[in-house]
Amino acid sequence: MKVSQFMLFGIFFVGISSVEAQEKKSLTLNEAINLAWNKSNEVTLANTKVKTKKYELQSTKNNQYPDLKLSGQYQRLANASVDFKLSQDNSGTPQALPIVNQLMIGQLNASVPVFSGFKIQNSIKVYENLYEAEMATAAQTKEEIALRVIEYYASLYKAQKTIELLKENQKSAKQRVKDFVELEKNGIIPRNDLLKSKLQASKIQLSLDETTNNLKVINFYLVTLLKLNPDTKLEIREDDFADFQMVNVPINEIPALENRKDLEAIRFKGKASEANIKIAKGSYYPAIAIIGGYTALDLSNVITVQNAMNIGVGISYDLSAILKNGTLVRFAENKFLEVQNSEAILTDYIKVQVQKAIEDYDLALKQTVVYEEAQEQATENFRIVKDKYDNGLSDTNDLLEADVEQLNSKINQALAKANTIQKYYELLSVTGQLSQSFNLAQK
Repeated sequence: MKVSQFMLFGIFFVGISSVEAQEKKSLTLNEAINLAWNKSNEVTLANTKVKTKKYELQSTKNNQYPDLKLSGQYQRLANASVDFKLSQDNSGTPQALPIVNQLMIGQLNASVPVFSGFKIQNSIKVYENLYEAEMATAAQTKEEIALRVIEYYASLYKAQKTIELLKENQKSAKQRVKDFVELEKNGIIPRNDLLKSKLQASKIQLSLDETTNNLKVINFYLVTLLKLNPDTKLEIREDDFADFQMVNVPINEIPALENRKDLEAIRFKGKASEANIKIAKGSYYPAIAIIGGYTALDLSNVITVQNAMNIGVGISYDLSAILKNGTLVRFAENKFLEVQNSEAILTDYIKVQVQKAIEDYDLALKQTVVYEEAQEQATENFRIVKDKYDNGLSDTNDLLEADVEQLNSKINQALAKANTIQKYYELLSVTGQLSQSFNLAQK
């Protein structure tokens, strides 16, 4: 009896787990994007690279601080045979030599850089700009991830909506087949009409299966990006599309040139390249440092030195740099030209992207109006054809064709709003305002 109870409990638990695993999870678009920003591998990697650049900058700044080195030695000496010529008294009688069997040395040396051809300051500028560039790149990564979530989210919504309309149409198609079966039995319609209705029902089923497959694939892509359980079934809320307001729609490339983070990153890299040129030219100058130290020495039974302090100035000058450094300077200058050319190319590409996004958004708005009119026309057309068919004034081909047109118009009209919103977000993305819009939505 106890075994049976445990088995029942186990079956009940497995059943509950299975239901929970298949339970749909509802996410708003804002929730999905913020989840991707917090958990996606791409954003995590971008943030890690920012931290790496920050540590590189801190390490470079440390070069402007003094170098302080402490060293010590202890040596055990063998009892060597020593003939110390000066170890005689005034009478000329040799004195007994001391036993020298150990040596201890302690040193503390400091070096403070005073001038190094401006290399230290310019190195700091290089890494400051590279750090800023990396932060801009991380922000651009967030933009790209947000747009990818939007694309998956909209595709998922479109698939869900299409399945809903296909299932609705499938019910009427199956009912039509049942009606045609009875009509064919009674000899009212030819068998060919029955076959046509069955063929249309089969086509609807094929479209339903294909759309369901696409839904599963897109759902897997999105839950993987969001780091959710692979078995999670996402359900898109109508609220994200029903009453969506599109405001501050960009009309030219000016916002893009001001806000695009990839363009900002390449500009910071250009500043870093300028500083690298100055670093290369810095080799033409000598390096000057203030040096100082403290030494303590004890040679057993011979000499003890304490408080031996020194201070001075150290100068080094690489004379070969006068001949060799020209190549490094030209190399740094050409790297700067590369960055400038890359910036010009990216600027032109951004202008093209923005213009295309504007045109696509305008087209989506026009299509929405047309699809709404087409849906009304297709619905009215089906009603008229259905009345004619019921009165024997039109054939089965006309009825089925009108039904297909009505279905397509419903699908196009339902998806037009989502497509317009997607194009709006794409326009915000190419102008560098996508992440900002969701950050503002959080506040």
